Amino acid sequence: MVDRFEKFSLAIFEITRYWHKLAAEELSKYGLKGPHATYLTTLYRFKDGITAPQLSELCGKDKADVSRMMSIMEEKGLVIKESVGKNMYRGLLKLTEKGKLAAEQVRERVNLAVDLAGKGLSEEDRETFYNSLDLISSNLRTLSESGLPV
Repeated sequence: MVDRFEKFSLAIFEITRYWHKLAAEELSKYGLKGPHATYLTTLYRFKDGITAPQLSELCGKDKADVSRMMSIMEEKGLVIKESVGKNMYRGLLKLTEKGKLAAEQVRERVNLAVDLAGKGLSEEDRETFYNSLDLISSNLRTLSESGLPV
């Protein structure tokens, strides 16, 4: 049991560490850090904009992190917040033209990294892997909300 826990924990830690290192290298040219990659690629999918709460939910980040990251990206000229009616509170976050270019480049690099990271996996292995990750993530989310059984 401990062996599985250690193997799982170490693998997740290493994947996260190396992913953030690669993302940081790619995003440094925009004055951004690794975590911005998820925001850029998510915003890219929503051409008409997305609210901060929606972005928070989709990226699995808290609202304070979204606010900080969007502020940085606004300062860099990558994101704008447009009002809905006369209300900025539920405004839509959108990529600027500069942000769209950055997101396209990051998406290309991310796709390359994912392809190279999965080198040697068959399509069947890849499907099983992602299904397993989804199931483990869902189970851990449930456990973190309800607690471990006694």
